[in-house]
Amino acid sequence: MIQRIQTIYLALVAIFTGLAINYLSIWTVGAQVFFYKDEMQFLIPAALSAILAFVAIFLFKNRQNQFVTVRLVILINLILLGLLLYRLLNLPGGLNGTEKGIGLLVPIVAIFLLFLANRAIHKDEELVKSVDRLR
Repeated sequence: MIQRIQTIYLALVAIFTGLAINYLSIWTVGAQVFFYKDEMQFLIPAALSAILAFVAIFLFKNRQNQFVTVRLVILINLILLGLLLYRLLNLPGGLNGTEKGIGLLVPIVAIFLLFLANRAIHKDEELVKSVDRLR
């Protein structure tokens, strides 16, 4: 049953985060543009988030493992968001001296989509439990 709505949410997270690593800028200081791939402290959580979201798609046979994996990816994205905000506040010039890129929104969008995926997984689990009660 890979054709469920949470598969779409998880695929969007994996694709969006994977593409953001190379193509979406986080911020610009002067003439230098920073991407996720430029700093290891951002690359590792972003790549781990994309990989685990992709892996979670194929855990559809065991919804509890899928549920836990999605929660882990949410936690990783929260850590990534915290690292990004901490680094942004400690840049030369702070919030005013930098131009923010759309890459800062990646963890926020990913958390939202992962929350929706978790809700859909929970609904599927409840549906299976209710059908088992009727037997």
